[in-house]
Amino acid sequence: MMSVHYETKTYDVLVIGAGGAGLRAAIEASAQGVSVALVTKSLLGKAHTVMAEGGMAAALSYVDADDCWQAHYKDTIRGGKYLSNFRMAELHAKEAPERVKELEKWGAVFDRTPDGRILQRPFGGHTYRRLAHVGDRTGLELIRTLQDKGIHCGIDVHMECTMTHLLKDGDQVAGAFGYWRESGRFILINAKSVILCTGGIGKAYKVTSNSWEYTADGQAMAMKIGAELIDMEFLQFHPTGMVCPPSVKGILVTEAVRGEGGKLANALGERFMKNYDPERMELSTRDIVAKAIYTEVKEGRGSPNGGVFLDISHRGADYIKRKLPSMYHQFLELGDVDITKGPMEVGPTMHYTMGGVRVHPETQEVLNVTGLYAAGEVSGGLHGGNRLGGNSLSDLIVFGQRAGQHAAEFAKQQTILPKINDEEVKGYAEELVAPFERDSKAETPYQIQADLQELMNNKVGIVREEQGLKEAIEELQVLKARAKVARVDGSRAYNPGWHLSHDIHNMILVGEVVARAALQRTESRGGHTRLDHLQPDNEHWRFVNSTIRLNESGELDVSTYEKPQMDEALRDLFEKSDELAITQSKQKI
Repeated sequence: MMSVHYETKTYDVLVIGAGGAGLRAAIEASAQGVSVALVTKSLLGKAHTVMAEGGMAAALSYVDADDCWQAHYKDTIRGGKYLSNFRMAELHAKEAPERVKELEKWGAVFDRTPDGRILQRPFGGHTYRRLAHVGDRTGLELIRTLQDKGIHCGIDVHMECTMTHLLKDGDQVAGAFGYWRESGRFILINAKSVILCTGGIGKAYKVTSNSWEYTADGQAMAMKIGAELIDMEFLQFHPTGMVCPPSVKGILVTEAVRGEGGKLANALGERFMKNYDPERMELSTRDIVAKAIYTEVKEGRGSPNGGVFLDISHRGADYIKRKLPSMYHQFLELGDVDITKGPMEVGPTMHYTMGGVRVHPETQEVLNVTGLYAAGEVSGGLHGGNRLGGNSLSDLIVFGQRAGQHAAEFAKQQTILPKINDEEVKGYAEELVAPFERDSKAETPYQIQADLQELMNNKVGIVREEQGLKEAIEELQVLKARAKVARVDGSRAYNPGWHLSHDIHNMILVGEVVARAALQRTESRGGHTRLDHLQPDNEHWRFVNSTIRLNESGELDVSTYEKPQMDEALRDLFEKSDELAITQSKQKI
């Protein structure tokens, strides 16, 4: 075994990922009086959270006085097709307003009503105007506010640092091992508790709104030390990503465009949403709008570049530039399209992972791994079968705060640091440098990722069917074998090929998780559509969540569990028309 040199740092709490969830978790943990490390593989402020543009959902009732946490809860449960964790949805709806007010207190600059309160806009699936926003740059303002708050809290920030492996001492997490992206030097962070806030899996797909960081890091690391993933068949394809020019295909066009009055039309000039959801039209839930656009294009009514038209120009140039400044500049600079004068071309783009690491709803502690927590997109439970727009940003701050609080409390209870297994660490280091020692004629990981993205888009994408999913699982085994022998040239310093040589394993693993979960669920529900099972199967799947774990042989075990019963007080919030939807057996996890 080779000699391994690495630096070691020691903290009470290690937070991996510096988006909205990671920053909020680190701030909360630091406030509890423990030492905190915040690690990001990018630069501070560059998190993918900035792509959540339209707003954060919270029942502040500043615009619509009738809004309340109960209404928000019902919208979330209905939008999630009754697969959301009921307790998580309750906590989210109750606590989101206070978390938003907290941001305001910390300096977030929200758009305002005439009397000076936070302005809220409508979004798909929400009964009331509920999204607190900053033009169409809400995620950016969230990150700016939390970043400014965080750097004054005594948090140690480590940028351009990739954590590749979680470490354990018995059943308890012991920290993480990884490397500095600039130099390739190894680093080990020994910690009493760890919080995963690493985001989603979008770079496994060819057309995605996600940025380069989204390579399934947290999901894969957690699985490898015993965690389960839930609801991974449910992926959200945002209805409106840029279609042209090809170089920026998939970049997000915020739902705020539709929230501010944007209209969707096909090549015949028809507002086609009247055929799919005549009551809510463009403000239907994202799964319905995305599948509607997919259908229009497939049936030959798409735009010249393979999408549909989204037009906001009727609102006037001044209004658009004030309310949607990012969208105006994005299309003008990247697509040479002036959205104040005519329509943009849009189409579905892989945007969000509803599922994720299975956690306790109150604490965000990962099931089966003591001292490990997860928050944000990397965790599962809140969104069920489909996420409502705007719920992602409030998710980050509600459960980021809870994860930070409970991880800090756990760390305080530990009198000694968990032990590190040196031989295990050496094995991880050897695994990371192995691609440099392979045959110079072997392929690089770039082609493997391109093939993975094509496969996931075509066979595990917006619609699925049994034969395609089975083929995808077989082809993923081939990609897995190719990745094991892929080579890397050059040195460990500034080497994106080396970074990808590790990331590709995570994406292939989690890609298989998605495919197997999608194969298991023989129905269509929310963000999961099976062409061979087009209707929901309420008899078998209405309250059933999927779970997947790695067994001792390194194979994926796929199973299900029935949701806990909704509390009687929460059931009473629903109308009689919902009675069937919320009646279930009393089986517990």
